[in-house]
Amino acid sequence: MKVEQQGHTSIIKDTQGNFSNFIIKISEQFNSFKKQNLILDISKDENLNIKDLKEAKDLAKKFKKEKKTMVFVAENIDFNEIPDYLMVVPSILEAHDIIEMEEIERDLGF
Repeated sequence: MKVEQQGHTSIIKDTQGNFSNFIIKISEQFNSFKKQNLILDISKDENLNIKDLKEAKDLAKKFKKEKKTMVFVAENIDFNEIPDYLMVVPSILEAHDIIEMEEIERDLGF
């Protein structure tokens, strides 16, 4: 796991290629990240599927409750099958855009 800070956002890259273990580690360290927006870069995990992503449901709810954004960066995934409670984009640039839009919405009271 590699962590990089960029202002109010942490970018965490999965270096192991094991999504389940990655989500467990993030969940265990939730208190360290709960005041930050998170970009979780799982683009190197070539075996990732929608079922795996659904394991992050509870973690996504925790961040939403804290009024923070959690975005996954993944490739080779059918974006039409992503559940509404998860945000998955194909690039880190798009993840930053999503976070910026959500922060604007929160500032406006939506």
